[in-house]
Amino acid sequence: MGSNVYFPVLWLVIATLVIGIFAATSAMSYFRLVMAENAVVGGQSRRQLSYLKQLHWLLWAIAGTMCAGGVAAWYQEKSANDKDILVKRTQLMPVFDKNNMWEAPDPYLAETDKQAKLIAYGRDIIARTQDYFGENGIVRPASINGMNCQNCHLDAGSKPFGNNYFAVGSTYPQMRARSGTLETISKRVNDCFERSLNGQALDTTSHEMKAIMAYIRWLGTAVPKGEKPKGSGLVEVPFLKRPADPALGQKIYAEKCASCHGADGQGLPIPDSPRPYPPLWGENSYNQGAGLFRLSRFAGYVKTNMPFGATYQNPQLSDGEAWDVAAFVNSQPRPKHPFLNADWPKIEKKSFDHPFGPFADTFPEAQHKYGPFGPIVEFYKSPQKKS
Repeated sequence: MGSNVYFPVLWLVIATLVIGIFAATSAMSYFRLVMAENAVVGGQSRRQLSYLKQLHWLLWAIAGTMCAGGVAAWYQEKSANDKDILVKRTQLMPVFDKNNMWEAPDPYLAETDKQAKLIAYGRDIIARTQDYFGENGIVRPASINGMNCQNCHLDAGSKPFGNNYFAVGSTYPQMRARSGTLETISKRVNDCFERSLNGQALDTTSHEMKAIMAYIRWLGTAVPKGEKPKGSGLVEVPFLKRPADPALGQKIYAEKCASCHGADGQGLPIPDSPRPYPPLWGENSYNQGAGLFRLSRFAGYVKTNMPFGATYQNPQLSDGEAWDVAAFVNSQPRPKHPFLNADWPKIEKKSFDHPFGPFADTFPEAQHKYGPFGPIVEFYKSPQKKS
């Protein structure tokens, strides 16, 4: 008999015994009352009372024995189940190899984790951010733009070279030049909320922040501290020897992107989904402080992920097309940079494609935005600059 049948039947029998105990107790009380009120009848009732006492204690003994047996059986089954889970978790636990493409851990490891509910909630927030923080969000309505976290971090941050979270748990906390501070995972999450989602930061002690962090850490299961697995983040698209061209990018966008994101870049409805494709510019898109506003990041993103169906194994854009479409999208209007005066406190540490001055070099702002980037990178590698 399986446990799904055994335990319900066992507890039903025990419940029946308990009812019998209460019935016997009530009958004993009745006979005691009769004996106290009528001495003639009392003699006849003693035999029934004695029988009921024996039955009462017998029912208690049977019920107690069955309870103890049920608890023992439950514990034995739980121990066996825990052992089976441990064995299966050990078999499925990923093995880190920096030379092999990293992939998200098996979902079973999340389902059997001690923080399973928190991890599941975190994943759902990443995948359906609008449901929690969008216009009609159930946690904090109208506190972000029209995007979900997974619009930038594909497959809820689990796709190789899809701007995933594989290396976050292993590389944070870390010093970052953009803020000039030691940043934690919660700081990076809030960067996304304030920049890519153009919204309000989360309370770092909130249940939602804890859930997101639990999910992000789970995606990096078995990645050693300090290591960055192959396939994490985005690909580095080789530099062009010319500036990226928004005009060429506009043609590519019309041919390969507008069918999902719309000619106006605001995102078309997704069939059989309550959510549309993400807006790529305008008030509902990421602001100028977001990582994807850097051309190298956007080019790396589309190179291995766009148009729909592209992967790092099967890209659908050439390097030049990736740079040009990135130039077109990031030349369109969008919310202003909210931290322009605070970012990059040491200007010599600015990324080569940070498009806002001042700079510690003589290259114009337009070149920092569209390239060519090779000369800028070489300038900062030069012995004169290092000295």
